[in-house]
Amino acid sequence: MKAFRFVAWQKPAELHEMPVPEPGPEQVLIKVGGAGVCHSDLHILEVPAGTTSMRLPFTLGHENAGWVEKLGTGVSGFAPGDPVIVYGPWGCGLCMNCRLGMENYCQNPGEIKPGGLGADGGMANYMIVPSTRFLIRLGALDPREAAPITDAALTGYHAIKRSLHLLGPGSTAVVIGAGGIGQMAIQILRALSSATIVIAVDTSVDKLEIAKRMGADEGLLSDDAAVKRIKDMTRGQGAQLVLDLVGVNPTLTMAAQVSRVLGHLTIVGLGGGALPVNFLSPAKECSVAAPYWGSIPELMEVVDLAQAGKIKMVVEHFPLERASDAYHLLHDGKIQGRAVITPND
Repeated sequence: MKAFRFVAWQKPAELHEMPVPEPGPEQVLIKVGGAGVCHSDLHILEVPAGTTSMRLPFTLGHENAGWVEKLGTGVSGFAPGDPVIVYGPWGCGLCMNCRLGMENYCQNPGEIKPGGLGADGGMANYMIVPSTRFLIRLGALDPREAAPITDAALTGYHAIKRSLHLLGPGSTAVVIGAGGIGQMAIQILRALSSATIVIAVDTSVDKLEIAKRMGADEGLLSDDAAVKRIKDMTRGQGAQLVLDLVGVNPTLTMAAQVSRVLGHLTIVGLGGGALPVNFLSPAKECSVAAPYWGSIPELMEVVDLAQAGKIKMVVEHFPLERASDAYHLLHDGKIQGRAVITPND
């Protein structure tokens, strides 16, 4: 089979020939339908050696969906051909958080590397999933379309869920970054909350238009005028929820400027910026959090939303041979929603 592999630090990933893996006890072999191209992969490809606990080489792709191909010994509950989505942040399965389904907050990090983030991921014809607890049935959803649910949708869902009690009638939510996660977050806000106003902020006019089609009341170009407009729309109070999906210094500064007393400022983006914090900024008693991914039960809830037609990702498909092109386009800001590699098309 072919696999798109991260083989050397600070070097582009490469397409390699590999044997089809054989599932061991408790493992499942998945025929990959779709593997999402995530911006966090760009950060991983750019880090110097020794700055993470990942060991090279491994196959990229941590947003994965496909069909059960083969079961290892001791596996039950699934059959070959079942369409499934793969939960991404694999934990130890034994600590308190993992037992509660929150493997994204495993208390023994590093014991197991997730697929596409240290272990072999889904940018290959086949991938191994170490346990059925990481598989969720897709029903009628197409794995080629559903792959981004496991990160782009789940990450936004988890980040928003903590703030739902603030988002009643009359409230405002600001989503900074209208790419893949942002587009899903806007739909999730509309599906779950009673927020009166949802504002999208981005540097791309095209992405802002998509955001408005997905439920944003207003799309603002990211500049000082956007801060003034948000303040005007909230009568000078700021937004109950500010969701920064970029995380660079300018967006974090903006997030602090439009934060609200007793509101939430939630940082999801991995841009490496720093939030300016002093007595006057963010707003008084504004809760700041940096959530990570989401839990297994939450992914089940997100799949339910997708099955009900409440959320849908803008997807652009690429064959495995064009995976490198997809990453270049993502780097240049030319992917409007989510690029998805389809290894078996």
